[in-house]
Amino acid sequence: MIVNRSKLTFWERLYLPAILSGFKVTLRHFFNKKVTMQYPEEKWTVPPNYRGAPYLVKDQNDRTKCVSCQLCEFVCPPKAITITPPGPQGAPEVGNVEKAPREFEINMLRCIFCGYCQEVCPEEAIFLQQDYSLTALSREELIYNKEKLLKLGGVHQDKIRKWAHKAEEAKSQGVPP
Repeated sequence: MIVNRSKLTFWERLYLPAILSGFKVTLRHFFNKKVTMQYPEEKWTVPPNYRGAPYLVKDQNDRTKCVSCQLCEFVCPPKAITITPPGPQGAPEVGNVEKAPREFEINMLRCIFCGYCQEVCPEEAIFLQQDYSLTALSREELIYNKEKLLKLGGVHQDKIRKWAHKAEEAKSQGVPP
């Protein structure tokens, strides 16, 4: 089968219309508003309901709010949270929070930022931060331990200070908090 091709006209043989249409596209994009963001200096604004990475928080007395109930570990779909409870003797050095975890790890490589851990936490010890940039030089750096999670989470001021009145009662009876 032979396909007959039409002969190119003089203007088509010069390729000027194709070159000029390419320049037209280039100039149109050249004068449009720039959309490139200079990342470290400029950051995106995230919406208020954005679910970022989960972190542990401390209370007003600089104690971890987690009581090792392990609900967050059980509800986590990808099993990114690992909690080691303190054992039957508890941890008396943390005051009224007798069951502060011995170890608390969140594997940020496995976390899907679903927010279930924050929803299920009865002590409001886990909060999702408004960050979206988790960077590291190795995979081990993205497994956050309890100290790193508490440092990143900071102190959360409770509206209801449920441990405060018990600490005041203990002080009045001469028992250290």
